[in-house]
Amino acid sequence: MAERKITIIVRMGKKLKKEGEKITTSPEECEALRKAFSGPHGAEEKSMLEILVKCNPADLTTFRKNSPYIFLDDEYCFEKWDPFHMKSLEIKFMRFQVSISERAVIQRTMHPWERDALLVRKSLEEKPPLYNLLIELACTRTSDEFLGARKAFQCLYSESVEEFVAVKVQGFHRRLLVALVSTYRYEGMRIDEAAIKLECQKLARAIKTDHRNEIENDDEVLRILTTRSKHHLKTIHKCYKEDYDSNLEEDLDDIQILRDTVNCLCAPPAIYFSKILDTAMSICPAEQEMEALTRVIVTRTDVDMKDIAAEFDRKYGAPLIERIEAAALGNYRDFLVALVKRGMAN
Repeated sequence: MAERKITIIVRMGKKLKKEGEKITTSPEECEALRKAFSGPHGAEEKSMLEILVKCNPADLTTFRKNSPYIFLDDEYCFEKWDPFHMKSLEIKFMRFQVSISERAVIQRTMHPWERDALLVRKSLEEKPPLYNLLIELACTRTSDEFLGARKAFQCLYSESVEEFVAVKVQGFHRRLLVALVSTYRYEGMRIDEAAIKLECQKLARAIKTDHRNEIENDDEVLRILTTRSKHHLKTIHKCYKEDYDSNLEEDLDDIQILRDTVNCLCAPPAIYFSKILDTAMSICPAEQEMEALTRVIVTRTDVDMKDIAAEFDRKYGAPLIERIEAAALGNYRDFLVALVKRGMAN
């Protein structure tokens, strides 16, 4: 079957409203979206994509709450996909040869807690496991956001994230990852200047030892990285650069899991996610990298896409939209481009 070409138009109309105000979809558009997901003749691709691009988080919440045959209310106060309906939709996508990635469409409609819970599960069920994905989820979300994902995980799988990680991972990796997914970090700006200097020295001593096992078994390294606030850790990162004339993550280059942790906690999110996007659109990306392209664009559209796009342009010398157009195909490409444009307009 020939691919159906669809042009997705992002109708921004007047200037976007100020933060805190809602841009709502009409009841007719919500009904069209429900029909797109439940129609007997397969997914109505055109209406689905145009409305999904237009929707802001409040619109998507309203859609989920008013679609009881597609989403189920949970005891933890979030709306989760009906698993039977999700499976049915995936079959429809395959049967009618819809070119858009069903993963991108489903992730766009999901409650963020459910979406992150599914990604947590995926991170350790892949072969080999994606420790970097689990670290990204635990370290780039706010404390409340990841707490919500932990609640959703319990609802979906009848076990805690901590249990799941502890069973799947061994040794130092287990100690670090269980601690990262368990913490609820302070998110204010208060820091302890004396502790900054002391903990910077502790990290330096552990890193500069000749024995890798010493840093992996250093309880102070684990405590600092898994309990301190992000603002505190960013200040340590700056102190380390000033005192030792090198970046903390560079000196951890041979311990990838610690390097990834420092990158996620200390680098500005725009720098971290622009790097993920660049890798995802490399010349011969693997399936996991293309999934990362979907994940970053869908999850960051309504968060900080404007900053990510600006950083991508600055660092890699090409507009993010142009790179997506060169790397992706068909309606999947158009959907991602439209989401980026929406995010950049916020």
